[in-house]
Amino acid sequence: MKQTGYKTKEYGVPTKRYCQTLDLKDDPELIAEYRKRHTENEAWPEVLQGIRSVGILEMEIYILGNRLFMIVETPLDFDWDEAFARLAALPRQEEWETYMSIFQVARPGATSAEKWRMMERMFHLY
Repeated sequence: MKQTGYKTKEYGVPTKRYCQTLDLKDDPELIAEYRKRHTENEAWPEVLQGIRSVGILEMEIYILGNRLFMIVETPLDFDWDEAFARLAALPRQEEWETYMSIFQVARPGATSAEKWRMMERMFHLY
């Protein structure tokens, strides 16, 4: 666990943040494999390029036990529903979702937008 924090990138323009959560199946072997498939050497380049192509500036996934927490940074004019509809139609995205679904607590055939649940910010301090 990193106690020193994580550096974030500055974009020089105002951004907005979305936070989502998803549970993995509570199986240490499956969780280890899920983590492996998200490493730099294992994540599919087409999926990473697709994420960028719909306007996402930064995406981070954190894990605690079998709970995932994802932070997505976007420009202010980003339209979540439109972007994720475009993302779902990109090459290999559906294949990636199927590839990841064996690890996730979600209904079969669910899209990324259906699996990841949007979280509500209940506190902030600026």
